[in-house]
Amino acid sequence: MKIMLLAGAHDIHTVRWANKLCENGNEIHLCYVSNHMPSVNKYNREVFLHKLKIPAPYGYYLNIFQLRKLISVIQPDILNAHYSSGYGTLGRLSKFSPYLLSVYGSDVYSFPYQKKLNMKIIRKNLNAANAIASTSYAMAVQTSRLTNINVEKIYITPFGVDTIKFCKKDLVRKDDSIILGTIKKLAPKYGIEYGIKAVDYLIKNLLYGKNHTKKIKYYIYGDGPQKEELKSLVKELNLEEVIFFKGRIPNDEVPTALNEFDIFLGTSISDSESFGVAIVEAMACEVPVIVTDVDGFKEVVDNGNAGIMVPRKDYIEMAKQIFRLLNNDALRKEIGKAERSRVIEYYNWDDNVRKMETIYKDLISQNK
Repeated sequence: MKIMLLAGAHDIHTVRWANKLCENGNEIHLCYVSNHMPSVNKYNREVFLHKLKIPAPYGYYLNIFQLRKLISVIQPDILNAHYSSGYGTLGRLSKFSPYLLSVYGSDVYSFPYQKKLNMKIIRKNLNAANAIASTSYAMAVQTSRLTNINVEKIYITPFGVDTIKFCKKDLVRKDDSIILGTIKKLAPKYGIEYGIKAVDYLIKNLLYGKNHTKKIKYYIYGDGPQKEELKSLVKELNLEEVIFFKGRIPNDEVPTALNEFDIFLGTSISDSESFGVAIVEAMACEVPVIVTDVDGFKEVVDNGNAGIMVPRKDYIEMAKQIFRLLNNDALRKEIGKAERSRVIEYYNWDDNVRKMETIYKDLISQNK
């Protein structure tokens, strides 16, 4: 198939969709606005990259003439826009068919409710698509609330993991520390401060005087607007020898980082965290996860049957669950095995991409 993607080239989700669809023998054309350039993660050389000249947000409207010209020259079999807000607007204005619109999270959970105009835009964009795809059932339910489209007609297209690349590996450890970890953008909705507070409570209230010989470390991978605020919190709590900001890393380095962790913390506080790829990646590596009860996490960990779930913002309960796992190696292994089984059954990347290709083929066939 000749597939045109409308999406931010800087987004790891875009990179992975484009590369895997290309590896499967499809011709992939990615169109992106000029302030969404590729970053640390690399595209296959066979993926065609098309920079739309005008940056967002105005580019979501004013790039339509360039986009239509590209469509005329390339003549794709299908158009797939990622994010129903900005790129969904471009997709709608293109008037191309067949057109699949993939929703992601904040575009349907928060953007529509910021002002009346946003709600109008999102509804127009969703209703203009031939079909809608969502990475989780929970987000499909939220999307259906914005339209007259029945949730059962929304395609569920999980953003899974490569279970060969993401697996348990025996790494040589430099010391016997218990390493907690998070891999996420450092932004308020991801609740990193509650992971920091959980570690603080753990050390000062649960481990103090308990004769624990193992040292606790908390590695935070990622970058974002909240970085300095979080560093200040760590300093204020005197945890600078416990909590380490490791920066952003390319996706191909994530499996190694995950295999350093003994426990993964998913601390998000917003339901716009509609899937949780990093959680699934940790589960594939058999790292026991402790996650908050936001929509996407609940679905991924099967309401706590594969992983541990705590109320969002409840750092004390998170600390107690960390303490529980610290004292039970067998439980950590048991949870890790259950997590990987769930990933293999529901979130195998090869299966997820084949499902997307089937959706593309069905829409192309229906359009003829």
